[in-house]
Amino acid sequence: MSTTPPPGWYRDPNAPHWERWWDGTAWTEHRRAPGLPGQPSASPPAGAGPSRVKAVALVAAGAVLVAAVVTGAVLLGRDGGGGGTADPATGTRSAAPTSAPTATSSPSPAASADGDPSVAVDQLNGITLPLPEGWEKPENVAQDDVVMTTHGVYDCPAGVGLCRHGLVITRTATAAEGTTPETLARRDIQDAADEAYERNAIGQRLYGGITSQRTVASGQVAVAGRAGYFVRRLVRTAEGPGGYVESLVFPSSTGTQAPVLVRFVFDAGPDGPPPADMDRITKGIRPIGDTTTGGGVGSSIGPSS
Repeated sequence: MSTTPPPGWYRDPNAPHWERWWDGTAWTEHRRAPGLPGQPSASPPAGAGPSRVKAVALVAAGAVLVAAVVTGAVLLGRDGGGGGTADPATGTRSAAPTSAPTATSSPSPAASADGDPSVAVDQLNGITLPLPEGWEKPENVAQDDVVMTTHGVYDCPAGVGLCRHGLVITRTATAAEGTTPETLARRDIQDAADEAYERNAIGQRLYGGITSQRTVASGQVAVAGRAGYFVRRLVRTAEGPGGYVESLVFPSSTGTQAPVLVRFVFDAGPDGPPPADMDRITKGIRPIGDTTTGGGVGSSIGPSS
């Protein structure tokens, strides 16, 4: 049994917004705009000789081009059942075009935060950190967990490499269940000091090594509405003025609420950023998309014994 459709107007497979005449065996060059619902089917114009066919084809092609330019629409056909128009040549059905949504979706909180020049973003831990004056988002920094730096670089005190006066680093802290922010901060502070002022990741002593260090502040602190803990040390080095390092730990407000570790590394002396910037940054840490969450738990920022 033959499955070839009978002669009639069908959707043109090459221009779905037009109808084309199928003569029962092949496509002709006759096209027309789709008929309105209930409009009776019409046969192609009579007397369509070779020259007539060429003329109709040229007019139809021009109409298709004009329609595409005016509407700017691209209608895509797809295979599938229901609500489509049969293609006589292939036996498949092309779905009726669907309207494109007119409303634009709002950007996600993460995307909005990334575009804010006043904050640094840690997507993994779901937080933003304010950029105080003199600070910027990292550029040309090999260490991938640095979220902000002071402007510019200088020759390191030991005469090897280039240094920055300030860095802020964020990480997800590795901790067993039940470990407190205080325990994690106290464990991390020595590693923070060594990595910043003893030897870097490739074994260089950019400051000639650490000669002494002492804790100058520690205590509970409210961070993004959660109770955290910080430990701050003053580090003296063989070369240069030394610096301040701080380990701050607090529970994340996203996902598994794994502890977030923030490390501050500030050069001491007149060229380094003021230690008060550590407090300013801590006070301004927020969950991504939340500009209002502040303190409310823990103690205020400041030294404690």
